[in-house]
Amino acid sequence: MSLESSIDQMGREVTFSFPPNRIVSLVPSQTEYLLSLNAPVVGRTKFCIHPEYKVKGILKIGGTKKVRLDAIDKLKPDIIIGNKEENTEEDISELAKRFPIWMSDIYTLEDAFEMMESLGQICDRQTEARNAITECRAAMDAVKGTRSGRVVYLIWRDPWMATGKHTFINHLLHHLGYQNVIEEDRYPEITTEQIKALDPDKILFSSEPYPFKEKHLEEAKSLWPKATCKLVDGEKYSWYGNRLSTWL
Repeated sequence: MSLESSIDQMGREVTFSFPPNRIVSLVPSQTEYLLSLNAPVVGRTKFCIHPEYKVKGILKIGGTKKVRLDAIDKLKPDIIIGNKEENTEEDISELAKRFPIWMSDIYTLEDAFEMMESLGQICDRQTEARNAITECRAAMDAVKGTRSGRVVYLIWRDPWMATGKHTFINHLLHHLGYQNVIEEDRYPEITTEQIKALDPDKILFSSEPYPFKEKHLEEAKSLWPKATCKLVDGEKYSWYGNRLSTWL
């Protein structure tokens, strides 16, 4: 085993034992991708639920926003894989004192493909990574521009929270052909009246992080009768990794 270096998506140089035999992943979509490469993941968050038959045997080390540092210490990972948005700066700073941490920072499909390629190199699974990227690119090319309309993409209720600019979901919405009418950055809170004033053609209700169900659509139709209200699979819209291939 030798030492290798990789520049992560935050511009940090990360030096680690290559190939790593013990990986801790702090992001659900990246855990799923790493496992699709048959990478040696020994620790994952409680939200890393796919693929179920593989994650069952992997130790949970807390959530994405609050990891259990003691559990990670015991695992002695060769490298930790995190994400700027999903994980807290406090947790990452503390873990970086102990272990190499490679951080993704993803706002576009190209960012996602760059992450997939880099993790393939880190895990010495370059062929598997290239195959996954090719499949995901094909899926994304197939659905480009196939949707239309002015949309609001809701991720939370009480209060309503929508997806704004400078997010991966926003980029994907535009790739599909939608116009996101939310002008604020990130995930702003928004009122019922503000949504009505924006006059969207469609309101998309994500299955995560808030678990919107059919019953919420009935409420929505009474609040915004002019808009088409629809449940959507939040994993397809926000999981950057091999999950992108499921658009085909």
